[in-house]
Amino acid sequence: MKAVVITAPGGPEVLQLQQVDDPKAQEDEVLIRVEATALNRADTLQRKGLHPPPKGSSQYPGLECSGTVEAVGKSVTRWKVGDQVCALLSGGGYAEKVAVPAGQVLPVPPGITLKDAASFPEVACTVWSTVFMMSRLSAGETFLIHGGSSGIGTFAIQMAKYQGVKVFVTAGPLVDYFLKPRFIYDNLGPMFSYNPLQYYSSGNEEKLAYCKDIGADVCINYKTEDFVARVKEETGGKGVDVILDNVGGPYLQRNIDSLNVDGRLFVIGFMGGTVGQVNLGGLLARRLTVQAAGLRNRSLENKAHIVSDVEKNVWPAITAGKVKPVVYKYVPLSEAAEAHKLMESSEHIGKILLVP
Repeated sequence: MKAVVITAPGGPEVLQLQQVDDPKAQEDEVLIRVEATALNRADTLQRKGLHPPPKGSSQYPGLECSGTVEAVGKSVTRWKVGDQVCALLSGGGYAEKVAVPAGQVLPVPPGITLKDAASFPEVACTVWSTVFMMSRLSAGETFLIHGGSSGIGTFAIQMAKYQGVKVFVTAGPLVDYFLKPRFIYDNLGPMFSYNPLQYYSSGNEEKLAYCKDIGADVCINYKTEDFVARVKEETGGKGVDVILDNVGGPYLQRNIDSLNVDGRLFVIGFMGGTVGQVNLGGLLARRLTVQAAGLRNRSLENKAHIVSDVEKNVWPAITAGKVKPVVYKYVPLSEAAEAHKLMESSEHIGKILLVP
């Protein structure tokens, strides 16, 4: 088969499509012929040598996929050859075939194309496990999502609204703090002009407008507004109940300041850095909880539990049309390097899919 190989730690150019051996399904695994895979920030970290796959996992990047079952291990009972599925992976999605534990496989939700189903497993499992299973976000509460226009963000907005939650988002090009003109062309045409100031005005507003369109109640341009002040203003000085954060260190104290009594902060990324200072007094006075977790290095049993919970609680929302795939662009697998450049520019909204 063909797979995208990380030829050395480095920039997007180190991603090369090569001929490699086919994977084989073990006793408790399913072999999937990949229809599509989706990019995640963790893929760019793995490419740089900063986020290696768990021991025994595929060395190729790719944390989710959709496709058709091509073979099943002898202990697999639920899935059969020909089933159309999507799956949460520990790696290996950037390929024509991938083997995955049967407990991490999901049916394609009714009404969703096989290709677009690749946009769901990682975001659904991440958001459901952190925001709902661990942070216990529930109807009537308030929820702040940093990076609302990302794949995680666009899914979290829709899922939270489905659960009866008031949603706040921040949006903007989080990784580009300097004004640099450049062009990105996709199926929508040029996204902005040579004037970088014009771009950063219209780009942020475009992202915020999209978040609003899919259900966000309060949209905050983090480059022009203090999100702490806006959150306090919109909540009568109380703060929000849950925050999902992908920025890390620089936002730690500001996130604490934005939480209501009994508030919960969940950190899932460190796009701004891993180090921050915090005044512990606020945690004690307001009984706050700060948690952090990834998904990739969890045990197979824990992943299977999350996937099962996602199928029970998230799939009905997708089937009902309340949570929809948000796909910015489909990119050929052979152009994975270009897809990584697009992701690292943060100029996209939602998910970027790779198609073999």
